[in-house]
Amino acid sequence: MTDLPKDLKFLPSHEWARQCGNGELEIGISDHAQEALGELVFVELPEIGDRLDAGEESAVVESVKAASDIYCPASGTVTAINEELEERPDLVNESPYSAGWLFKIKPDHDNDFADLLDAEEYLATLEETD
Repeated sequence: MTDLPKDLKFLPSHEWARQCGNGELEIGISDHAQEALGELVFVELPEIGDRLDAGEESAVVESVKAASDIYCPASGTVTAINEELEERPDLVNESPYSAGWLFKIKPDHDNDFADLLDAEEYLATLEETD
């Protein structure tokens, strides 16, 4: 596994969050998750303005192998979606930590981000499941 970006926080279910400079959180799935799923062929994203709770199903990614629910790492309101994924869901495979982000939220609480797993803690969960 490659080194994980240090600015990301994770859920054990393989979603990541990154703080944006404007107080929003950018959400995506880990390299481990996209690799396990295989080539993505469809991504269903929430709508801008949707209110999501931490741990709630917020999106779906489908690959040639399976469909997988994506869980929101923090409670908040969707402020943006990655519209490029409508035409190019494979961006998640190619660039899971940058161009393949899924959506952004304005979190209700700053501590939601702090409560997520850091890169080392996330890697430890992967080692436990291997």
